[in-house]
Amino acid sequence: MKEVIQAGARQAVVNCVRVVPEERVVIITDRQTQNLAQAIVEEIKALGADETQFVMEDFGSREGSEPLAFPAIIKETLSESQVSFYIAQCKPGELHSFRMPMIDVIQTYGLRHAHMPGFTEIMMSQGMASDYETIAELCQKVYHSVCDAQEIRVTTPAGTDLVARFNPALKWVISDGHITADNWKNLPDGEVFTAPVSADGVVVVDGCLGDHFCETYGLLATSPLRYELKDGRCIKGSVACDNAQLKRDFESYTFDTDEHSSRLGEFAIGTNIGLTGLIGNLLQDEKFPGIHLALGNPYPEKTGADWRSQAHCDGVLIKPTIRVEGETIMKEGTFCI
Repeated sequence: MKEVIQAGARQAVVNCVRVVPEERVVIITDRQTQNLAQAIVEEIKALGADETQFVMEDFGSREGSEPLAFPAIIKETLSESQVSFYIAQCKPGELHSFRMPMIDVIQTYGLRHAHMPGFTEIMMSQGMASDYETIAELCQKVYHSVCDAQEIRVTTPAGTDLVARFNPALKWVISDGHITADNWKNLPDGEVFTAPVSADGVVVVDGCLGDHFCETYGLLATSPLRYELKDGRCIKGSVACDNAQLKRDFESYTFDTDEHSSRLGEFAIGTNIGLTGLIGNLLQDEKFPGIHLALGNPYPEKTGADWRSQAHCDGVLIKPTIRVEGETIMKEGTFCI
């Protein structure tokens, strides 16, 4: 397993962020994920680059009522670096308190950033082992199918029936593992996404949910979460799930975070055809061939949306059929392009 993990780390360092000798690289990790961060450190050292590692628990507790704040020393070190990795587990509240401020710094100073929240050994050995040249080719095909679309319909066997509408002025973003100074990306990679203008219909999340939900609830095939959208917003009172605690947690996150946390911010098509199944971890599962939808932040710095939110909760849909202006590009989870 160590060899497989090291190969995944090598792809992240060499092929995705393309570290070169004498660059300064920052690795931000936590105790739970430090063994995987160490595999990345070894690859950085092998290239002759300079690395600095930060462990989040060194800056305070992550289990209390107050989420960990983004430390000034990490900001200062990032400002003097060219490459960064965030590879750590997700905790409630840290999207707002830690990861968003970190991303703001990364964008300000133009780092080539690999974002790996909730990362696991399986993801290093599966998602990072995919053929990224093939993924890049498929991303181009998907992009050309959707980039001018005004309307896309999504249906699934579990009951999703959604019509999303788009404005060509908002960008469709290709995320194929090729990380640049002006375009940080999640790893593992493989998706094409945008911010929809609006959407109406029913969404049934039967894969997994994002942010801290996936660590707590895992795969949702036996307890899918259902909600309705009208004019691009989740309707209060429409959320349903057999898991009562998940329903309460989702409603609190969606309706209580801020004024836009119930708004559909991301419409994305997964393109990592090297994946063979879901693992219950959003960072990889959202790249599985299909659809994921996120309520909350629309990544305005990438899509051009004119609003933002402190929330961002993806939901993965299993075996979707995708019709772009009436043309089917995916049927029950299989691409037709």
